[in-house]
Amino acid sequence: MTESVFETRKLSDIYDEIREVYLSDNRPWILGFSGGKDSTCMVQLVWNALLDLPENQRQKKIYIISSDTLVESPKIVEQITDTLTSMEKAAKEQNLPISTNIVRPKTKDSFWVCLLGLGYPAPSNSFRWCTDRLKIRNADRFITEKVSEYGEAIVVLGTRKDESTNRKQSMLTYEIENSYLSRHSSFPQTFVYPPLRDFITQDVWNYLLQNKNPWGTNNRDLLALYQNADAAECPLVIDTSTSSCGNSRFGCWVCTVVDKDKSMENLIDSGEDWMQPLLELRQDLKDTQDPEKKLEIRDFKRRDGKVIFFTDGTEKITPGPYKIEFRKEFLKKLLQAQQQVRKDGPDPTISLILEEEIHEIQRIWRVEQGDWENSVYAIYQEITGVNLSLVKEDLGGFTEVEQNILDEICVDNNVPKLLVSKLLHAEFDSQGMTRHSKIYPKLGKILSEEWRTWDEIETIKEELKDKKKKKIQNEQFSRETK
Repeated sequence: MTESVFETRKLSDIYDEIREVYLSDNRPWILGFSGGKDSTCMVQLVWNALLDLPENQRQKKIYIISSDTLVESPKIVEQITDTLTSMEKAAKEQNLPISTNIVRPKTKDSFWVCLLGLGYPAPSNSFRWCTDRLKIRNADRFITEKVSEYGEAIVVLGTRKDESTNRKQSMLTYEIENSYLSRHSSFPQTFVYPPLRDFITQDVWNYLLQNKNPWGTNNRDLLALYQNADAAECPLVIDTSTSSCGNSRFGCWVCTVVDKDKSMENLIDSGEDWMQPLLELRQDLKDTQDPEKKLEIRDFKRRDGKVIFFTDGTEKITPGPYKIEFRKEFLKKLLQAQQQVRKDGPDPTISLILEEEIHEIQRIWRVEQGDWENSVYAIYQEITGVNLSLVKEDLGGFTEVEQNILDEICVDNNVPKLLVSKLLHAEFDSQGMTRHSKIYPKLGKILSEEWRTWDEIETIKEELKDKKKKKIQNEQFSRETK
């Protein structure tokens, strides 16, 4: 068992080290704060160390950043928001150069835009598309902005070698000899400082419970949250070497990388009954990973329009994005859950999906699915009673009469309506271009997609199998008759 850091070091020595690193240069510090025990301990250590510096030496900027994926566990969002507000106020009162910042994904990268708009399947260990879009890019964007402003920056994290073998190996890989700093895995002008590197879990809790929180919150409330959820924290992720979430960690309530969301289950068992609709939605997403259900709810074509078969001899296809019918139904469930948690939960304004996400999903459906009926807005109004103002369409659209005419033409000529819709959208997008010839590669890409039906593909597949079988039989007959 790893021994406590306090077996070999005094708390005052750790404070001295933090002050030494802080005063050694003018590079700003960026503190990653997730609201969990490790990042809280790290921020509190830094805060207390700087309080002992004379005010004229507290010149270097410190930015505390917290990542909001927009699908965080509501209890964590509530706690982090309150904590950051307390930090901002206390820093001003105590004359510390500390500011707090929440980083969020761009609308085009949000969970619901990717899942419902683009049809990405629920994240899994083999396709964890969410970590980069929802976490890494946001922190990276903030870091690069500060590096651009200051030339270099130091990211301070609550990472510990005791967390896991992988974490220890990752930290050792990037260590700089004879320095408290480590190299950043992605940015050459950024360094990492982990003041908790040698802490064990008990050290973290001992420090939090034996030292008063300097921004005024009670660390025992954090302990109670852990006890209720029986969970570890979900870290602020800055690169792919940092595990996002798993097991029973606090994290995104939609997470399907794990089999069960034990933390949410325990919170519900502890009295947070209003979160039950979220748990049920997560399970609905998890169920879509059942191999038997995949082809029922996912398209046989990939997003690039191609049909890909497994190479393991089974001749099964690799399923593509969620079918539009599934996405419509799940959007209804999501909005119904939002109505329910607003009614039963502590926050009547809570949003499970933002209006800007609704608009972006509708835009994608029109471009990629030929959804001229504006189904997203219709579903939103059906469930919430709110008629969202339509996104301004400068490049045209179809009236109901025109849509009916288009439907008839496509049926009469046996042409997929979606093919025509995509071609028309490409034409709309090209209006105003100085060189209209730029549209040709777009048209070529659309036309090169697989537009045959699944039944037609199945027929072709069977014909190819028969040809292959006959070829083998003929080759075998030739060998036997020689």
